[in-house]
Amino acid sequence: MSLTDPLGDMLTRIRNGQQARKDSVMSPASKLRTRVLDVLQREGYIRGYSEEELAGHGGIRIELKYFEGQPAIRHVARVSKPGRRVYSGSKELPRVRNGLGITIVSTPRGVLSDAEAREHNVGGEILAEVF
Repeated sequence: MSLTDPLGDMLTRIRNGQQARKDSVMSPASKLRTRVLDVLQREGYIRGYSEEELAGHGGIRIELKYFEGQPAIRHVARVSKPGRRVYSGSKELPRVRNGLGITIVSTPRGVLSDAEAREHNVGGEILAEVF
């Protein structure tokens, strides 16, 4: 089975897992997915992740995080989709919830949060927004 939007699939698995109050969710592994999970872990939205075997292929177990019974991620949305890519320069990167959330950006320096991208003065493709 081929996925049109693998990153969107992973974000949906995270959203559904938190709605169902799961401790962790599984997702197929890819380099982009692990880079996005690195950003989510650095910013404190997930507890962590680990590489595991999933149906004979590489997989990722994502440890979800809760605060006082509520999910740490209240909203996660894919911005740049396969049918419509969204790019932004370093000066025009959007602020999510007045800086309370993050935008995940794919830059020439790797996958970064919007604050890190502004710090390095690089723009790129806006992958997702999280708060």
